[in-house]
Amino acid sequence: MSNHNGTVRLALPSKGQLGDSTLLFLQACGLNVNKTNPRQYAATIPAMPEVQIIFQRSADIPYTVSKGDMDLGITGIDTLEEHALEKDSNIIVLHEALGYGGCSLVLAVPMNWPVENARDLSIYASERGGLRVATKFPNLTTKFLAECGVEPIKVVLASGALEAMPAIGSADLISDLTATGTTLRDNQLRTLDDGIILQSEACLVANPDALRQKPHVQSVARRLLERFEGHLQAIGRYLVFANMRGENPESVAARLLSQPGLGGLTGPTIAPIYSHQPSEAGHWFSVSIVVNGSKLYEAISQLRSIGASGVVVTPITYIFDEYPERCQRLDTFITGEKTAQ
Repeated sequence: MSNHNGTVRLALPSKGQLGDSTLLFLQACGLNVNKTNPRQYAATIPAMPEVQIIFQRSADIPYTVSKGDMDLGITGIDTLEEHALEKDSNIIVLHEALGYGGCSLVLAVPMNWPVENARDLSIYASERGGLRVATKFPNLTTKFLAECGVEPIKVVLASGALEAMPAIGSADLISDLTATGTTLRDNQLRTLDDGIILQSEACLVANPDALRQKPHVQSVARRLLERFEGHLQAIGRYLVFANMRGENPESVAARLLSQPGLGGLTGPTIAPIYSHQPSEAGHWFSVSIVVNGSKLYEAISQLRSIGASGVVVTPITYIFDEYPERCQRLDTFITGEKTAQ
């Protein structure tokens, strides 16, 4: 267990698409990472000065968090689950769906193989006296193939590009991460119909001992969860303001609620507008609603159709609900009532 009084060590992916996406995600959450030198392994977050950022390989983060060298970490579900199959895993997930880094760990075979699914692969492996599978995820791959009854199998560990290994004869098939499948197809490989081993995306993890024993780690974990949840709730949503005439707020609300897309989160907000020039046609009211981006222009049309004018649209940075469920799970874990998952 690391011993850094008052400092919370947060491990982030050091490179690749997950590393870049993590920095962008934190920035969108109002947590800019200050890394003055791209070669540095350490950085800071000015908005949370007690946090020290340590950049590591994504695959190493579950190990360092599990050992207690890091208090918290952001990594992929894929590397986390690979590590969880090992005996010394000591790690919990605080947020399992950060909304980026999406990909799948899949079994991919050459295009010309007479197999479509795991059952076909089992028969094919038996007929050929065994198969070699190249992967960076030996634990997950071995477990999946065993559950499918595919044997005998030899796992070939690889660190470089896996897609070329069947073509050059180093392996018969591969187990690899893919987001779109394009690279597999370009290398004459295809995924089995039931060959998805794991769906992955970025997640926030923590060392359970650090959470139980260090109040400053607890505080940072809560604040990160609040920021993350607030940002994720706001993605793709807009705040729409408009002016409407009406006899009273109730009549304006009735017109708004008569339109299926104008309910907002829990209902529209309506407030009187105090004007120096009262209108005989009715009082002016300001209305505001939250709208999903995919329904934005439909909502504007609906507002106009019921007499709204002066429509203003602004993107939403955060939506903070009541105390988030994941923060509640963190609290119950710390107090020992149940284990956070």
